[in-house]
Order: sequence, then structure tokens, then C-alpha cells
Amino acid sequence: MQLEVKTLFLFGFSVTTILGLLLLFAWNQNQGNRALVWWGFCNLLAATSLALYAGRGEIPNVLSIDLANALLATGMGMGWAGAREFDGRPVQWPVLFAGAALWLAACQVPAFYGSINARMVLMSTILGTYTLAVAFEFWCGRREPLISRWPAIALVGLHALFFYARVPLAIAMPMPDGLQGFSSGIFAILNFEGILFAIAIAFVVLAMAKERGELRHKTAAMVDDLTGLANRRAFLDAAARQLKQQSRHLRPITVLLFDLDRFKRINDRCGHAAGDRVLRLFAMIASGQLRSSDYLGRLGGEEFAAVLVGADLDTAGAVAERICAAFESAAREIDGVSIAATVSAGVAQAGMDEEIHKLLERADVALYAAKALGRNRVETLREGESGSFGFPQAAPAVQRA
Repeated sequence: MQLEVKTLFLFGFSVTTILGLLLLFAWNQNQGNRALVWWGFCNLLAATSLALYAGRGEIPNVLSIDLANALLATGMGMGWAGAREFDGRPVQWPVLFAGAALWLAACQVPAFYGSINARMVLMSTILGTYTLAVAFEFWCGRREPLISRWPAIALVGLHALFFYARVPLAIAMPMPDGLQGFSSGIFAILNFEGILFAIAIAFVVLAMAKERGELRHKTAAMVDDLTGLANRRAFLDAAARQLKQQSRHLRPITVLLFDLDRFKRINDRCGHAAGDRVLRLFAMIASGQLRSSDYLGRLGGEEFAAVLVGADLDTAGAVAERICAAFESAAREIDGVSIAATVSAGVAQAGMDEEIHKLLERADVALYAAKALGRNRVETLREGESGSFGFPQAAPAVQRA
């Protein structure tokens, strides 16, 4: 069956123009994602190229062959640039225009220019290489947990194979020059595949952009802006999950509760900027002393907590002692200003099927004892103890500073 190739090109022009404008509109709604600009202009250049293809035989060859393919190669280079931009890698301008430059240089060779098969081999190789490079760029960013990235890699990789499939076909099957060559059998199907791919990949990259935005909003809602640690909500959720798993894995779970000593005095004496630096310093010190399997969060103000999985009370107590000592040493002077900040800690081990708020309450009893016994120390609440230090139940953090 023969397809009317001019109609196919004009249909492709309409589709890619709409998709290009759609991507630019999406960027206008979310200007932080500049990759959408690259992908939008990638489609618009492809649309212009298809319009010039459709005029083959009615407009000069310099437009329908030279310029049309140079624009298409540049558009594919922009698609590659968009993939790099999406994952924060710099655009390499020489590579972006290399395909178009190679094409225009080859067009100056009469033997090459006079053979539609040679032109198709070169152009298919250029477009296939750019497309494969897009798949590679998406693959390089796979550590970001975007589910939609995987269909994007698969779609782009498959599309690259379609481009490369044209090379042996162009070598093996002599083609008539002009639009008739594009309307014959398998080549028409390959051209139609390009239109289907343009539609599919436009929606997939929009899904990637949307998913990234949602992921960043979710992450921002779970991270403390000042310290970069988990905020109270994220910490409590993670701790609750660990406690639910405790009965299945039979591993001890211990919580450390930290409160910076006399933090209000630091703010009053040195200013809130210095106080913020102290909080960031503690977050850095504590993170450096914990294992990758431990979970540290800021509960609010100057109060922090950590969950240690697989650590008993003695091990957790030793970790807390190291954190207190390291922080005392590092916080004597910050940016040339004498701070002399210290921290107190309470340690408690989870009982079977214990809820996180109960565990934190018991750690708070130990922390209150550490404050009452002179601060800059670690106290441990062992199993069966509940306020047995001789002190009343834990007071609010503002009272025990």
C-alpha cells in the first residue's frame, strides 16, 4: 500500500507544531524547567523541516534538502540539549550543531548530493546518534526516583533503532529521488513511526516534568530548610515504620533525643544568625557520627532525634557521647566568635510494639535528667525505668534549655 507522502509530511507538520507549542506553554507555566524550552523548539524545528520536505519538487532543493535536513538535525540536537538540561548538565553547543554542520558539509560533495540513498544513510545516522544520546542522558539521571524516566528511556532507545534501521534499507534498496522515495513500503512506515514517537515522547517528558515537580514539593515538605535534615513529620513517619518492622526482624531499636543547652542565651548574646550556624553545625556533627542506616531529624527549635536500628542501649549511649563530645569541641568558636555551645542527650530503647510517641516520651525523661544533672551529658533510660531518676516527668524543651 502506498501512502500519500506529502499528506503524511503535512500531518507530521501539524502534529509537531502543536506539540512544540504545548511544551512551550508547559514551560510558561513552570519556568524553572528549561528543558521544556529545548524540547518545544526541537518539535518546532522538526515541524519546519517537515513542511520543507512536503514542498519537495515545488521549492528549490537548497530548501527542501539542504535546509530541511539541517533544521531537523539541529532540532534533534536541541532534544539532546534538553535531556542534558533536564538533569542539570551543561549544554555543549558544538555537539548541538555538529550534525547540521556535517550534513551541510556533505551536501557540498556532488556525488553525495546526487544520491538519495547516500543522503538517507548519513541523515539516519545523524538522527539515530542524537536520539541514542538522548536515551543515554536520561539513563545517566536514573538515580532520581522518577518512574516516568524509564518509559522515556525505552521510547527514545527504540526510536533510535528505527533511525538506524533505515541505514541498511537505504543501502540495499535503490530509491527514486523526490517524494516517491519516501512513500515506498517500509520507508513510509518508518516516517509514520516518527510521528507516533513525537506524540508519545511529548507526553512522557511532560509526565517527567510533572513528576519531578511533585517529588520536589514532597521532599520540601519533609525536609528542614535550615539543616537539611528530616523535619518532625518525616522523622516520626520513618521512626514509626522502623518500629512496625521491629517485631518481624527482632532487632533492637534505640532513640537518641538531643537538646542544645541554653540555646536561647546563644541567640540573645550572639544573634539569631549565629544560632542558625550552631544548629547547622550540630546537624553536620551528628550526621557524621551516625551510620547510613541511622535516621536523624530535627523535631523543632533546638531539639533533634535519631533512630538507631540494631543498636542496644550501651552502643547507642556511646554514639550519643561521641556526638556530644564532638559538638562541644567544634562549637567552642564559630566564625571567630566564642560560642561554647553544648548539647544534652537522652537515650531509650523501644519495647515490643511500642509507639514512637511513647518511645520519645521515655527518651525525654532521660534528656530531662541530663539537663537537671548539669547538661552536656548523656543519660539512659533502661527497661522498666520511668522517671526513676528522681525527677518529675519531662518538662517542655523551653523550660529545660
